[in-house]
Amino acid sequence: MAASTRARRREAAALDRGRGVFVIADISGYTGYVVHSPLEQAEDVVADVTTTIGEQLGHVLRLNKLEGDAVFAYAPQSGADASAVLDAVEQCYFAFRSRLEGIERSTSCSCAACRKAAELNLKFVVHAGEYVSRRGGHGEELTGRDVIVAHRLLKNTVAEAYGLTGYAVVTAAFAEAFGLDPAALGLDRHVESFPDVGDVPVYVLDLERRYADERERRRVVVAERDAAFTLEQRLPVPPPVAWEFLTAPDRRLLWQGANIEEVQAGGRRSTGTWSVCVDGRTRIYEEILDWRPFSYFTERRTSGRGRHVLTTALEHDSDGGTVVRVRGRSEGRRSMVGQARLVRRLRAELRRLERVLDEREEEDDARERSAADQPQGA
Repeated sequence: MAASTRARRREAAALDRGRGVFVIADISGYTGYVVHSPLEQAEDVVADVTTTIGEQLGHVLRLNKLEGDAVFAYAPQSGADASAVLDAVEQCYFAFRSRLEGIERSTSCSCAACRKAAELNLKFVVHAGEYVSRRGGHGEELTGRDVIVAHRLLKNTVAEAYGLTGYAVVTAAFAEAFGLDPAALGLDRHVESFPDVGDVPVYVLDLERRYADERERRRVVVAERDAAFTLEQRLPVPPPVAWEFLTAPDRRLLWQGANIEEVQAGGRRSTGTWSVCVDGRTRIYEEILDWRPFSYFTERRTSGRGRHVLTTALEHDSDGGTVVRVRGRSEGRRSMVGQARLVRRLRAELRRLERVLDEREEEDDARERSAADQPQGA
């Protein structure tokens, strides 16, 4: 009896309940591709692009498992940022398309696996809800009704209704959880129905169009030759993580110490987003001029000390961290007076951000060591 009670207690201790964000990336056309291609070469190509998907999602979400031609990732809702999640989905899609186009351009192989790789596409499910996490010898297993709903949505009618093969299904539950305005974001309302879970209201994000728009969109950058100043700082995290700390208001509060109010289109940061940064008695108005997630963003900052345009670029370094370069120029003669003060402020902020991330890395390492020291099943 006592042994049975201890076993139940161990099992309960291994469970973790919470609310989370779920993202599934699924390769469209996988079955037909494998059937009509040499198996070994086809699996090599799929493994290549699946790795690309995992790399893009893994810095923003926790990779839970590979499910054949799909990748399942999640994050606790309390620590998630809707803009970062949707940015990760789009950048994952862009990287996927670029990788397939690179395979097509870089190979002279005429086998069906290489020839037909460009016909593959990628669809996503983005959902939010409750889950139960069970940790055991085979890793972490997520269960619960909302986890089931997310997986059911992989079998949807979007391709038939909209003629798309590259898209994201964003559930109304996700939009409501983060206060998004789907209409303002250009998402189309749709409903999927399943015998076991009923009607699921969703919104459709056309990733094929977003990819085309991204390739055509005008770039706004402060080039090196035009910069009045350049600052550089290494951060001990990959670019997607650095991006979130540089752009999300709750993350910026940790290292800038200022209250930030955003005016977003539909609840998501993008080109055109306005922010008001209140630091003491100084109000700084920020307007995003160009927004290329995980690569760079350009903003115009206006305050009583003038107006400045800044491009903040992120680049992988060889140690798995990020090199951040801020290039700036002043607009108008009056702004030149405040430039030196702006440079000092930016340099101090970037150093504080490095310290915050260093402390975060040390805390994560300590948690991992503590988890590793726990007896299996305890």
